Amino acid sequence: MSLKDWLSKGWLVKHTPNIIEITDLFGVADRDLEDCKAERLSPHWKLAIAYNAALQVATAALAASGYRPSREAHHLRVIQSLRHTIGAGPALVVEFDAFRKKRNMGGYERAWVVSDKEADEMVSLANKLRIDVENWFKANHPELMKV
Repeated sequence: MSLKDWLSKGWLVKHTPNIIEITDLFGVADRDLEDCKAERLSPHWKLAIAYNAALQVATAALAASGYRPSREAHHLRVIQSLRHTIGAGPALVVEFDAFRKKRNMGGYERAWVVSDKEADEMVSLANKLRIDVENWFKANHPELMKV
């Protein structure tokens, strides 16, 4: 299924990106990646902050592709869109989605469900995705990147 199919199902909305929006999304991601380095963060908050960083760069890639997610299943659509935007492999998407579920569980259902190892893995995923999306922008949408 393509992003155009998602649009026809109402999962996405047409969107025209601009350099300010993309710069701001990368700025939020960079801030969050820096905040993940703070001492004494609980594993849950470290994972949640890194998750947000990854979500912002994935949102930037979707925006550059001409779309934004509809409100329903917003995070899921952004994560799944990485296959269509930057050509992310299934393993990355599956891992990112597992962290989405873990973040939701830790934020809304139960305390102490996130381990230090999981938090560190999410930070690694976010850092890698940040680099991958920036490289994708440079190759595909340099006009949306600040020099």
